[in-house]
Amino acid sequence: MKIRIVLADDHVVVRSGLKAVIEKLSTDMEVVGQVSDGEELVTYAREHDKETDVYVVDISMPLLNGIEATAKIIKLNPAAKIIILSMYDDRVSVEKSLKAGAKGYLVKVSSAYDIVEAINEVSQGKFYLCNKVSKYVVQGFLDKKQHRKNKGGGLTPKEREVLQLIAEGHSSKQIAQHFNLSLNTIHVHRNNIMRKLGIHKQAELVRFALKEGIAQL
Repeated sequence: MKIRIVLADDHVVVRSGLKAVIEKLSTDMEVVGQVSDGEELVTYAREHDKETDVYVVDISMPLLNGIEATAKIIKLNPAAKIIILSMYDDRVSVEKSLKAGAKGYLVKVSSAYDIVEAINEVSQGKFYLCNKVSKYVVQGFLDKKQHRKNKGGGLTPKEREVLQLIAEGHSSKQIAQHFNLSLNTIHVHRNNIMRKLGIHKQAELVRFALKEGIAQL
């Protein structure tokens, strides 16, 4: 069974070129629909989504851009498989596209073989990013990992244990008895935890501990 593709681009020449290239390089693919703007794409998806396997969508279209159209289609069908095709290779465009629900991102200077590969990958439920933009996703992951490390990793093992008991509702006296420490030492630990996390209320400490998996209720 052929992969059914819909092309969305406001330039007829671009759509015709994509159709010719895709169907020439792969006998397993067929372009079943073409639209010229974002609103037309959403309307098409509303009426023909069940007959579409992959949408290849230009990011810059009139009436509704590719990112906005993608978000609307995903709202209609969270399982829709959309590849953004763009002349932009900046981090913001990539992140907005993925956040909207796109499963792939290609810049327009990508080779014809890259486009066919992207369609194949996305049709199977995988993600596909061309080499020019994949670095942004890796960097975004590293940034988030570092943020989490800076936010929660600044606590010592003992402070994390104290925070867990605080979140579980134990009093300072009970925590002191648990660790066989003085009440004053526990107060020092509590103050250090709040300072490091920038948190000043008990309820916020509890929320943080639950969110970070330090404690469970």
